[in-house]
Amino acid sequence: MAGLDKRVGSYQEALDGLTDNMTVLAGGFGLCGIAENLIGEIRRRGVSGLTVVSNNCGVDGFGLGLLLENRQIRKIIASYVGENALFEQLAINGELEVELTPQGTLAEKVRAGGAGIPAFFTATGYGTPIAEGKEVREFNQRPYILEQAITGDFAIIKGWKADHYGNVIYRHTAQNFNPLMATAARITVVEVEEIVAPGELDPAAIHTPGIYVDRLIQGTFEKRIEQRTLRS
Repeated sequence: MAGLDKRVGSYQEALDGLTDNMTVLAGGFGLCGIAENLIGEIRRRGVSGLTVVSNNCGVDGFGLGLLLENRQIRKIIASYVGENALFEQLAINGELEVELTPQGTLAEKVRAGGAGIPAFFTATGYGTPIAEGKEVREFNQRPYILEQAITGDFAIIKGWKADHYGNVIYRHTAQNFNPLMATAARITVVEVEEIVAPGELDPAAIHTPGIYVDRLIQGTFEKRIEQRTLRS
């Protein structure tokens, strides 16, 4: 990787510098738009004590669920337990610290982190366990709770197409948390299905500008479906 060219030659290089006890922002929603191969590389590296910020934690045996199997995650900040039985078991047993956050609040906490906003007030969660221990203020006779922004050491992002400079396009609902998390980490690593030469992407179609991307790699993906439903 040199200058504006964000391409790297291996997944080992893509996650160079990832060590124990770091915070990882993981894009995706369910199994849609997850960085499958970067997750696999985290598993291979064997780093532990991670704090992972993600909408959910994958499923048993796939996605972030692979890191749960290896007990590499110490804390998960998420909105949804989902289809992961191991997630539930580890949380109940006290082996995994879980910070459940309303989905819109989670998205805004990450967006704020990427925008350099340290905290914000929201009415969501007031009067529930979500609000415990948080500052409350009233605006227009309505109570709001203070939520702190989220940033990370690494963001692992899945895109559809990118150019050498790291300008990224996501496809349909695979946008989900990916564009937000790409802005909020010290090092943002993106894996995509196709890398094209600079100038081949329509500037109006770019979702994540290359200024946010530090490393870029092309991969192949299983794209597993979380719940497959077929007509009888």
